[in-house]
Amino acid sequence: MSTSLSAALAPSELLDLPELNVWFFAFLVNYPWEFLQAPWYQAMPDMRHWEAVKFCSWAAVGDGLLAVLAFWAVALLRSRAWIRQPTPSAIAVFTAVGLALTIVLEWLATDVWGRWSYGADMPTVPLLGTGLAPVLQWLVLPPLVVAIVARQLRRGRESGSRP
Repeated sequence: MSTSLSAALAPSELLDLPELNVWFFAFLVNYPWEFLQAPWYQAMPDMRHWEAVKFCSWAAVGDGLLAVLAFWAVALLRSRAWIRQPTPSAIAVFTAVGLALTIVLEWLATDVWGRWSYGADMPTVPLLGTGLAPVLQWLVLPPLVVAIVARQLRRGRESGSRP
């Protein structure tokens, strides 16, 4: 079929896509976390307001993309419908994949690319050197994202507003 995704799906069907919900709700719950952990990054306390907002916004966009990758990893083992009725093992895999990706990206960003650095007050995970704040972020927030998305997708189906 040569039609685009947006032309092939009605707006209500787009809202029912698990990936869109995962990205959206991951963005929403990670956005405040990015601001809360900002003081532990070296340059953040001295950034101008809108620079910090832009930095945290892009970080939350990336967190949403990591969540979608973690979602797809679980979907490869199960199906894309796993998030409607998540099991503890699915949530654990979702969290573990997001955490692993975060550890790799933090290492690349701090040690290889020099995109940012931790402030003196940022506690780090022994042996890894990864900041504790991003590690906790990917231990605490993924189960919350899964719960919100599962509820959202079930609600849409139960209300009859979406197929």
